[in-house]
Amino acid sequence: QRVNTNVFKNIDELMDNVFAVTSFLRDKIKGCGGDPNRETLNYIKTSDGDKYLRRDNGDCYRAYKFVDDSKSYNSVDSAEIFGKSGVAFGRFQKYLSDFPATTLHETIPDFHNTIWRYENEFLPAVKNDLQGRAKDCKAEIEFVMERKDDCSRLVDLIEKGELPIRVTHNDTKLNNVIFDEETDDAICVIDLDTVMPGLALYDFGDSIRFGANTCAEDEPDTSRIAINLDYFKAYAEGFLSEAGESFTQCEIDNLAFSAKLMTFECGMRFLTDYLNGDTYFKTAYPEHNIVRARSQFALVKDMESKMSEMEEIIRNI
Repeated sequence: QRVNTNVFKNIDELMDNVFAVTSFLRDKIKGCGGDPNRETLNYIKTSDGDKYLRRDNGDCYRAYKFVDDSKSYNSVDSAEIFGKSGVAFGRFQKYLSDFPATTLHETIPDFHNTIWRYENEFLPAVKNDLQGRAKDCKAEIEFVMERKDDCSRLVDLIEKGELPIRVTHNDTKLNNVIFDEETDDAICVIDLDTVMPGLALYDFGDSIRFGANTCAEDEPDTSRIAINLDYFKAYAEGFLSEAGESFTQCEIDNLAFSAKLMTFECGMRFLTDYLNGDTYFKTAYPEHNIVRARSQFALVKDMESKMSEMEEIIRNI
């Protein structure tokens, strides 16, 4: 498999992270009586003992063992499957709860530092207005600015020592879990390239943003967009059935909010990219990024209207 050297500039750090986490997971899985050859990725070193191969043209490749009799899902079609993915990501957190997260490299600095993105990416994009697009999205810009305080909530709790830094996956989509071909149980979390120190809340929130949305993230008809509370409940139950005992009360208290924050942050990034001229996210048509931003903000609004219900669901688990 070729490693994306456009996104990841330091492949040594990336592969150090991956090997450290997977070797730790192997030992944990063995200790729990599981099968480390199926329940975590197993990377294979080169014949020279290196963690990856760099070709003369700069391309980087790595290899890992294929997990037999497995499958993956690209879309969330049932609460049951989404809940099982929650079990997998919760187990990932449980197994790594005593891993020294700060020893990992931060391969994408400030990835989910929402207030940093607001101050250093969003505000300059509005001010510079490189493409003259700000006049067409005044409502979206105002939407973000009205929620500035949300941007710093989790970062402030980190600084107060109330939220622990953990190993985070940072791409907790359904298709990054593989399922047993026969039993349909979730067996392994894959795509560990973005593993680094962060908040478990980021992983939970991003899963909900992606999986509990009633529509695709670029749905143009915002009236159709809502959070599916049945899916939210199924995922939260699965996730907390594994990770709950290792979580602090402050983490549990902020799970519902994290879903809103990750959705808001994603929408802000789409809006920022639209203002900058679509230089980061791939787009299929000129308005794609602003459509994406509006879609995410519609989901944020629906979450805000249902936040008390979401928090109640968490409390009752």
